[in-house]
Amino acid sequence: MAYARVPIKVKEKKEANKKPEKTVARKISAAANVALPKSLLNELNESRWSVVTFERCAASNLTYGEAIREMEKLQTQKISGLCIVTDEAAQRVAN
Repeated sequence: MAYARVPIKVKEKKEANKKPEKTVARKISAAANVALPKSLLNELNESRWSVVTFERCAASNLTYGEAIREMEKLQTQKISGLCIVTDEAAQRVAN
């Protein structure tokens, strides 16, 4: 009995088995399984968050969820030093 050998592209196979990168949003949603106090949840939904870089305040007056999305957008632009802080702290960075 003869066997036919079918070539498999190793690179494509490795790409298919690659785990997706964890985004900030996925990390937050994984942590959401922990019971958070209502006061903290209210704070996260307030428009009081900013995204800052090493050099400037990139966006401000956001909810925490909006800040996460803004940070992910900036990461795709290869902007480094990204962090989510309160608007009050971001004013100190800007000055």
